[in-house]
Amino acid sequence: MTNATDTFNATLDDRAKRKERLLQRINSAARWLDVLGLVWLTPILKIAAGDDPREQLGVLKRVLLYPLVGIVSFLVLWGVLAPQVHTSLGAIPGPFEVAKQAEVLWADYQAERAKAAAFYERQDKRNAKLIADGQADMVKERSYTGSPTYIDQIGTSLLTVGLGFLIGTAIAVPLGIASGLSKAFNSAINPLIQIFKPVSPLAWLPIVTMVVSALYVDTSDYFPKSMVVSAVTVTLCSLWPTLINTAMGVASIDKDLVNVGKVLQLSTGTTIRKLVLPSALPLIFTGMRLSLGVGWMVLIAAEMLAQNPGLGKFVWDEFQNGSSASLARILVAVLTIGIIGFILDRIMYALQSAFTFTTNR
Repeated sequence: MTNATDTFNATLDDRAKRKERLLQRINSAARWLDVLGLVWLTPILKIAAGDDPREQLGVLKRVLLYPLVGIVSFLVLWGVLAPQVHTSLGAIPGPFEVAKQAEVLWADYQAERAKAAAFYERQDKRNAKLIADGQADMVKERSYTGSPTYIDQIGTSLLTVGLGFLIGTAIAVPLGIASGLSKAFNSAINPLIQIFKPVSPLAWLPIVTMVVSALYVDTSDYFPKSMVVSAVTVTLCSLWPTLINTAMGVASIDKDLVNVGKVLQLSTGTTIRKLVLPSALPLIFTGMRLSLGVGWMVLIAAEMLAQNPGLGKFVWDEFQNGSSASLARILVAVLTIGIIGFILDRIMYALQSAFTFTTNR
């Protein structure tokens, strides 16, 4: 009897230990699930692991049910109220009409890709025939020049905002570090920040267009002039959050760390790399997240005003088009802009979590 009881107790202890280890692993993974926007998976995994269902259902209600209720309520209100608003282009389209136009835009993209594939196939056959006939000197390689589709416009906007963001970060982070380390430099640059930070992209765009047109003479196929104009406009409007947050992060580091660097006679580069950046990294990434969000908003306005390729131009062209489907397509673009902005923020949050986690280990 005693042996049976001991065996039973040992089995219970093993199960409790396995449960505890499993919950520890879930808690470790919860951080990355949150980064990926999958925080609602954590309570489900904990319930499956044997944790208190009542407590985890409460968490699941907060992180999954309430957001779903909010989204469904928005869609219902949209579907009910939109048809009651009439414009010069007709009634505001509801969710179903917008979804239908999204399918049409995707079908247009697939049809255009099929045309491009057929074009290159014909070109390859023609060139192969010329080579077979001994006329290799007449072989020509041409690029498909079909009209850009909605998906192509999305790709152009993403490349443009990425270019502008990288340029802005390359400028803002060094200036922010210098501003945080030197009170004299901070005093010199602060008035310029306060003056230029509030300037609208609509004011920068004409100046940027003229300067780029004057300096960027030998254009590249990979970086057309229109993309450079939009990217530079994004840079000028979005670098300020990164610069300010970097300066704040560097200025707020423990002064003992800087004194240790002086005692050890570390070079300026080593001090920044080993002491300053690890401490200031969370605020730097916060600034970069803000800058990317600002840059994405600025880009759409710049593309609309300058008629540069991208989502902004797509919205303006549909507005000028005035067809019955234009409003629905504009709403597709609005939702796309919002979803992409959310995804870009999550990507930056994931990078921030990865870098700060690695630094703090």
